[in-house]
Amino acid sequence: MDQAELYVLKQNKKLRCGFTTGSCAAAAAKAGTVMLLSGELCTEIAIATPKGIVTTMKVLEIQRDDHQVTCAVKKNSGDDPDVTDGILIFATVAKAQEQAIRVDGGTGVGRVTKPGLACPVGEAAINPVPRSMIIAEAEKVCNALGYEGGLTITISVPEGEAVARKTFNPRLGIVGGISILGTSGMVEPMSEKALIDTVRLEMNQQKEKGCRHLLVCPGNYGETFARGTLGLQNTLVQCSNYIGEMLDFTVELGFDSLLLIGHAGKLVKLAAGIMNTHSRYADCRMEVIAVHAALHGASREIVQEIMRCLTAPEAVAVLDRYGLRNDVFASIMLKINDYVHYRLQNKVKAGVILYTNEQGILGKTPEADEIINKLKRMETA
Repeated sequence: MDQAELYVLKQNKKLRCGFTTGSCAAAAAKAGTVMLLSGELCTEIAIATPKGIVTTMKVLEIQRDDHQVTCAVKKNSGDDPDVTDGILIFATVAKAQEQAIRVDGGTGVGRVTKPGLACPVGEAAINPVPRSMIIAEAEKVCNALGYEGGLTITISVPEGEAVARKTFNPRLGIVGGISILGTSGMVEPMSEKALIDTVRLEMNQQKEKGCRHLLVCPGNYGETFARGTLGLQNTLVQCSNYIGEMLDFTVELGFDSLLLIGHAGKLVKLAAGIMNTHSRYADCRMEVIAVHAALHGASREIVQEIMRCLTAPEAVAVLDRYGLRNDVFASIMLKINDYVHYRLQNKVKAGVILYTNEQGILGKTPEADEIINKLKRMETA
């Protein structure tokens, strides 16, 4: 299947899908392996994505000699706004003495310098799923051609360092280039208006069914937590990053109350009044936690330690070491409560719950438990 044939329909709009940097790297690596081991030119290559989609990509910029092959695949993000769209992802494949396939990053692929990410410190920022894809596609070629030796595969992105400046990689401690990413292998286009319209549509459906108390999460992780930890089986609306729009629709549609449940790494931003939690709009997670820690007596050194953290769970662990977690999150939740009710014009009761998978519930706003009980009564009504 050619990637131009893949699309999704959102609000009656036909939007083209694309492929991740991981898929492009795997395709380039497979093509390079074919040419190295067979000696034949390869100008198109097919791979299977983890999502089960088989796609054919054009192979570009081919360079061959007796020892190695270098080639590229052009990143196509479809209709998704993506800073990596159109860049070339290269793979250089060479035979190795050891009987293993080794994958590393070259020019323009970031290198991890801080802990807490998917790749260990010191390694190229090629995430686990793309790394597995690269190895799996190369192994298919080795098996088909009867090659039992080893390979070294180096992924490079000539434009990667420049493109990475437009991402959060520098702040995350990934230096020198972009990350090679993707869990499904595919990029599904994100039309913001279509997504926001879908949120309102789902909320309106609940209202039409007679629902007065709304359960909302940003995504699948929050839903899993609501079901597994809180035991809430109510119909749930996913609002993605569009917290502000969701709150506006809650008022417009006339719900009595709302319970919002989300990971602290996303919803802690509400304590700064940020109502779109996507990282490209704002990332104040550590700033929020650090300020509230300072308000509760944290020293300059503790604040600096929090500001060096990469993730919310890591920052919570710092608070735990100094016995600050409960006070800090009680303070954060009060601020979240203020901003949420201001957006709701004080017309709707609202509760917010923050959690992490590692540490469980970190905080609740004052009305959260009351609304949980209302939701549970709805289940049995």
